[in-house]
Amino acid sequence: MFPIFYTILLTILYIFSIPFLILLSFKKKYKRSIPARFFLIKNPPFNEKLVHFHSCSFGETISLEPILKNFEKVNISVITDTGFNAAKRYKNADVRFLPFEIFLWFWLKPGKVLVVTEAELWYLLFYLSKKRGSYTFLINARISDKSYKSYLKFRWFYKKIFENIDFIFAQSEEDKKRLIELGAKNVEIAGNIKLANTPKISKHYKKPKKFIIVAASTHDPEEEIIVTAWIESGMKDSILVVVPRHPERFDEVDELLSNIAKRENLSYHRFSQRDDFDADIILVDKLGELINIYKIADLVILGGSFVSVGGHNPLEPAFFNKPIISGKYIFNQKETYSYVDGIMLIEANELKDILKEKKFIPTKIKAKVDINKIVKAIKDVV
Repeated sequence: MFPIFYTILLTILYIFSIPFLILLSFKKKYKRSIPARFFLIKNPPFNEKLVHFHSCSFGETISLEPILKNFEKVNISVITDTGFNAAKRYKNADVRFLPFEIFLWFWLKPGKVLVVTEAELWYLLFYLSKKRGSYTFLINARISDKSYKSYLKFRWFYKKIFENIDFIFAQSEEDKKRLIELGAKNVEIAGNIKLANTPKISKHYKKPKKFIIVAASTHDPEEEIIVTAWIESGMKDSILVVVPRHPERFDEVDELLSNIAKRENLSYHRFSQRDDFDADIILVDKLGELINIYKIADLVILGGSFVSVGGHNPLEPAFFNKPIISGKYIFNQKETYSYVDGIMLIEANELKDILKEKKFIPTKIKAKVDINKIVKAIKDVV
């Protein structure tokens, strides 16, 4: 009875949300995902009965690469536009947006195996997949400090989800403990699969003679915090490269940086207009360039950590052994940060002095992951 009751509640919510969803679908960020997920526009069921991988967004989808290369062909469902674009890179994948749960009753066909990444705990996805013959996995499973308290409040609900998950590969011992407490069974530690995904350079840039500082995955108002500290530290003889996290903020960050550059008599340009590093301040307003720029960086200031966002993945710059400065708001990435030695955790008001001292320590990744364990478990039940 619970699946029916749950579906009825979601249906009521969906009906009342339709006007809002229609308005939201006109935004560039959601122009494909909302019509596909909530109205099934250009989003038919998968054609073949293959291993079905599900991930949320760009990072989770990219992290699947070391696993996906072990399969001739797979199905991948995603939630976001960026996740869809990332999944389309895989030549062996048939890609769809995952519909809103009420549509899964008729959209989701019988399958072999369902493999879901991290915290994508959609009840009907697991329930219907299990009922229709799929062996169900949750891989790279994690529960952040911030999420844990809310998970416990709805422990009864998560217990119902875990009833339909056959096997779980957790990132860490702490994640395993929390998952079991919420009702999970057959939990094993495999590490973070993002550790197996070596960054791939898509374009090689010539490194300038000047010292390059990359402000990566920044959020409002981190751009202003970082640029101000950079100016006040006296490091204006270096190059500051700013890479906002969200593309929809490119124009507003452009306005901020161009105004500061004029005020301080500094050179500035947008990377989409000129993809070189011949300026004092550069706004990277092109997707997919951050890895390329990490390769030539001398220092990375990791955004999402000086405001209460929860941090972003430090593994990518650490793969290149770059010195990393981070704020202390890393609650969503606490486990990932523990994999890296040498990250400088500071308050925002300390950034100026840290830059002035110029004592930057190269980072090093100290953790490992067992991808073969995950691949074998999936292939054993196909």
